[in-house]
Amino acid sequence: MSSIKKMVIAALFIALGITLPLAFHSIPNAGRVFLPMHIPILLCGILCGFPYGLIVGIITPLLSSLLTGMPPAAFLPSMICELAAYGTVSSLLMRYVRVKQTYAKTYIALIGAMIFGRLFYGILNALIFSVGSYSMQIWLAAAFVTALPGVIIQIIIIPTIVVVLQKAKLIEAA
Repeated sequence: MSSIKKMVIAALFIALGITLPLAFHSIPNAGRVFLPMHIPILLCGILCGFPYGLIVGIITPLLSSLLTGMPPAAFLPSMICELAAYGTVSSLLMRYVRVKQTYAKTYIALIGAMIFGRLFYGILNALIFSVGSYSMQIWLAAAFVTALPGVIIQIIIIPTIVVVLQKAKLIEAA
């Protein structure tokens, strides 16, 4: 895929990352439950690679916060780090994991990024962003229990989107 095509797709994912959460924020706590901003970042990392996944992971929550107030400023630094990790790890795993089957490769990249991003988010909150007020229970509740519907949606939707785009010849085979 050419760098211009990747830039256009990355811009589309930034726009999706800003607009998709707006539909969910009309429902109380829906952003934390369904994780709508995560989907475009993970897709960008998987489809466009590095450094696009990293850049989209940084720019999307920042622009969304400036334009919509979501995420709130108090959560913005940790969310930028978490989403940057998702975009980076998903792109690196897609590039370096050698599996021929697109679904398998996408699942490896997706689940690897989701695990790393949640661990990174927890460590940063414990050591930097929420020192003294962050615990294992808070991390487990936020990263896995509350977010379980969003995690399930990501696991179902993202690989399907990748395979559909590949079959439509809109992206190259993984």
